[in-house]
Amino acid sequence: MPPARHTSFAPHVPSDARLLVLGSLPGARSLAERRYYAHPTNQFWRLLGAAIDRPLAALDYADRLDALAAARVGLWDVIRSAARRTSSDSDIREAEAHDLSELVATLPDLRMIAFNGGKAAAIGRRQIGDPPGIALTDLPSSSAANTIGFEAKLAQWLTLREALSP
Repeated sequence: MPPARHTSFAPHVPSDARLLVLGSLPGARSLAERRYYAHPTNQFWRLLGAAIDRPLAALDYADRLDALAAARVGLWDVIRSAARRTSSDSDIREAEAHDLSELVATLPDLRMIAFNGGKAAAIGRRQIGDPPGIALTDLPSSSAANTIGFEAKLAQWLTLREALSP
């Protein structure tokens, strides 16, 4: 099967965001359902929900996005489009990145940018550089393919709280 070209979703970023969480590129299930982190084994909504102290995984998708906006959390991907045969980040080829610096420049309250997984961090850090006054955090991937376990992931994801404290 030849690789197909996939395109990411529009950003879900409130203008007063303090935290921006960036993934790589939605997987096949997410693309099919037009929802970020739609695969039931992906731990994203549980991890981020714990970090912002809201039961995101129990909410429907629209309410999840509303809860993120209310918590001043933005969500997007570092890759605009790429060729890929599977949902694995290691299968991404010919990636075209989003202009993340342009987005960051529109967010005056931004305190932290968190990268969900190694591919997102590698591409995102190249795009953003070292923005003054904004912490950059590399998180373990929320994907079930990252087998370090939920508790080990959670310990690192809870550091996102620093961006949201008053």
